[in-house]
Amino acid sequence: MNRIIKLILSIAAPLLIGFIGSQYTLAEIPGWYAGLQKPTWNPPSWLFGPVWTLLYILMGIAAYLVWKTLPQSAFKKWGLFLYALQLVLNLLWTYLFFSKHQLGAALIEIVVLWLTIFCTIIAFSKVNKTAAWLLVPYISWVSFATMLNYTIWQLNP
Repeated sequence: MNRIIKLILSIAAPLLIGFIGSQYTLAEIPGWYAGLQKPTWNPPSWLFGPVWTLLYILMGIAAYLVWKTLPQSAFKKWGLFLYALQLVLNLLWTYLFFSKHQLGAALIEIVVLWLTIFCTIIAFSKVNKTAAWLLVPYISWVSFATMLNYTIWQLNP
């Protein structure tokens, strides 16, 4: 497959996940989410879209760098499997948190997401170091989101 097509598909996949997730999120921001007790360090709602868009692009580039690497290896296959799994988990968190308002379940799920991202970074590092480093902003943001999810869960029993 042409490298340009692989790059486009690699970036489009996480952006599509983000778009689907935004359908769960946008309707809940002005009502349910606005009514939650949040910590003083909660970012403004407008910041999440641009941050996630950048993170999804970086994730896509990372996946592309691994996907285009030859030859096939167990780390490449495992890394791409974990990558796909974390995309599903990313969407599931959004669904649990925003659509179902299940703050506790979302907290448990985001910890699983974080672990999956961490394992993806390790697998990617065995194939392409740059790809692994491109996921560091993502795991950093998910670390922050985990703390935020925990705090919101505590503030809204």
